[in-house]
Amino acid sequence: MSRPCKFRNVSHRPEAVYFKPRAIPMTMLDEVILTFDELESLRLADLEERYQEEAAPRMGVSRQTFGNILKSARKKVADALVNSKALRIEGGNINISDDTRTNKCIRRIK
Repeated sequence: MSRPCKFRNVSHRPEAVYFKPRAIPMTMLDEVILTFDELESLRLADLEERYQEEAAPRMGVSRQTFGNILKSARKKVADALVNSKALRIEGGNINISDDTRTNKCIRRIK
């Protein structure tokens, strides 16, 4: 029996969830899918410049898991930018909350 997936805490949901290179028709684009928890790891580590030890508890994961999520996110974003692919943000096992300190869940997405 496999281990059940833990939900990760996400405190920011983006307004835009699709990005594509300019002047390339949608029919010619490959797509990279970035999950909401991967986006949250990028936001905490790169935008807010938090250390992994500080950011991991905010998402409700271990430091190692946070590092793995962040590595996957950076690889996907680099692939989309370098290879002119569209980037879609969707899915993931997440709790969307307004305040990760209280872990008050507004919405759960699986």
